[in-house]
Amino acid sequence: MSTPGLGDVTRGRVLFGGDYNPEQWPEETWQEDVRLMKEASVTSVTLGVFAWAKLEPRPGAREFGWLDRVMALLHAHGIGVVLATPTSSPPPWLGRLHPDTLPRDRDGRTEWWGGRQHFSHSSAAYRRHAAAITEDLAARYGDHPALTMWHVNNEYCTYDWGDEAAGTFRRWLRDRYGTLDALNTAWGTAFWSQGYGDWAEVLPPRRAHYLNNPAQVLDFRRCTSDLLLECYVAERDIVRRYSPGVPVTTNFMPLGAGQDAWRWAEEEDVVSVGLYPDPRDPLGAQYGALVQDLTRSQARGPWMLMEQAAGAVNWRGVNHPKPRGLNRLWSFQAVARGADAVCYFQWRQSRQGAEKFHSGMLGHAGKRGRTYREVRELGAELARVGGEISGRHAPAEVAVLHDWHAWWAGTQDGRPSREVDPAEVVRAWHRALWEARIGTDFAHPEHDLSAYPLVVVPQLYLLTDAAIDNLVGYVRGGGTLISGFLTGIADRDDRIRPGGMDARLRELFGIRTLHEWWPLDPGEHAECDGFRGTLWSEEIEAGDGVAHARYRGGELDGLPAVLRRGRAWYVSTLPAPDALRDLLTDVAAGAGVRPVLDGLPARVEAVRREDLLFLLNHGCDPVTVAVPGTHRDLLTRRRVTDAVELDRYGVAVLAP
Repeated sequence: MSTPGLGDVTRGRVLFGGDYNPEQWPEETWQEDVRLMKEASVTSVTLGVFAWAKLEPRPGAREFGWLDRVMALLHAHGIGVVLATPTSSPPPWLGRLHPDTLPRDRDGRTEWWGGRQHFSHSSAAYRRHAAAITEDLAARYGDHPALTMWHVNNEYCTYDWGDEAAGTFRRWLRDRYGTLDALNTAWGTAFWSQGYGDWAEVLPPRRAHYLNNPAQVLDFRRCTSDLLLECYVAERDIVRRYSPGVPVTTNFMPLGAGQDAWRWAEEEDVVSVGLYPDPRDPLGAQYGALVQDLTRSQARGPWMLMEQAAGAVNWRGVNHPKPRGLNRLWSFQAVARGADAVCYFQWRQSRQGAEKFHSGMLGHAGKRGRTYREVRELGAELARVGGEISGRHAPAEVAVLHDWHAWWAGTQDGRPSREVDPAEVVRAWHRALWEARIGTDFAHPEHDLSAYPLVVVPQLYLLTDAAIDNLVGYVRGGGTLISGFLTGIADRDDRIRPGGMDARLRELFGIRTLHEWWPLDPGEHAECDGFRGTLWSEEIEAGDGVAHARYRGGELDGLPAVLRRGRAWYVSTLPAPDALRDLLTDVAAGAGVRPVLDGLPARVEAVRREDLLFLLNHGCDPVTVAVPGTHRDLLTRRRVTDAVELDRYGVAVLAP
């Protein structure tokens, strides 16, 4: 039997809905909820994400009657259910009776119940109780006609430095290294007299007097991702036994640091994410585009926007609502980049609890509120055009490389500059491509890159030998590669490569010697030919590479800032945003990659999803976009020739 996927749920539609928490409301409210959902064209709701205490109020008790009634009510009104296992938020009794289920922080302090995600991934008691509630849910609802998808847990993100976690960490290390000698070599424990002579001495990187061993910290993060994945797979396999034709997902956090999402995506039937750009962030749309590109690339096709906010969130210092039209715009931006499900946290805004100021599709203002009116209008639009969009791919010609292991290693203490945040460097390079209107995929450095004319490496501090060989082979095969600084510095064990950069990469870029890294202070700049560098600079002696731009003034005067050898480029600083955009535009043109659409007005984005062209106005002023030829706008059902008018936050979806 083939593995089920998102297409088995959408069935030619774009799903619309969100998290529904009926357990927070009196039962008489449910009828109104379903009526208003139907008015808003809701087709899918996620149930039970935080309902463990309601489903199992006492150890071994099962209170499924309320869920039976909700499932039946939704099914009667044609609304599909993404049923969650409730294991991300255990009930208080579990922590009270089994204190080992509660995680410990790196100082040894217990993280108590009262919030959420208060579970230890290593606790045998937690895993046993999580499996039991999952088993009973799956047995009861595995063949329910309302069930369309399983959602396991929620936003896996917990760490644990406790004793049981220490035992699983040692097990993980034994599997990885086999012997203590191999572990000591990989961790470089000859430094600071930290050699281990017994496995019992090996601990998670708890609070130390000074810096923790970076290789130990890196392996702890790898181990944490793997242990959380074990928890997911255990529950996934349970629900699959009862409903093998129903796809399973768990939602990623946007650009989340805690999971190796490339590996996790391989274990999901549907890749989903929660996405919450700040409405006041002038680059909020670019951040959204980055997360959407990354999620689509993990899914290798259509994906699910499982969570977004209809209005304000509750966790920023100042929580701004979305202005009129922005919710629609950002929803269509996700659809343009391959989302076949547009969902929210949550349906009805909570009146109590920590998230009572987090917006809902149905806010405190009720059905007369602007938020619900806009949600209803968006639902109607997606229902009208979803059949012409769903299932289409959104291919790109440029691959941006990203790897969680390189990110984890690149954020260790004791590095040249704490100002260098690998995630922000990725965002800066993606921004440059986004502003150049060049579509991007993301890829792992060991993926097959041959289909891309251009590969972009914002920063990959750690690279395996296989990844380096892959990049060298890609360029030798005719591809164009451009890399940012601090790439290929360390091997898989966070051991610095001889010469400060792998020799294969130095040869690829035409670097004879990398003499010194010269990090820049906040606000400091490095003057270069035609632009200013920020954040970083390097003292490089060129070999057979040609300087495309040189440093001007200071200690690095005359040395290469941007180096090129054939189709391989190396950028030893972070150019200011406009300069990086212009550089990547030129490199892309040389590789035969052009913008999605030429001549776009400022703040207008163009995205292709197969033969559909999405135009998105991220500005507050109306604009006219030149689009040669005659097209059919799916949203207005009108023919347009040579030009499209977009209102404030306007959207057009053009078909041939």
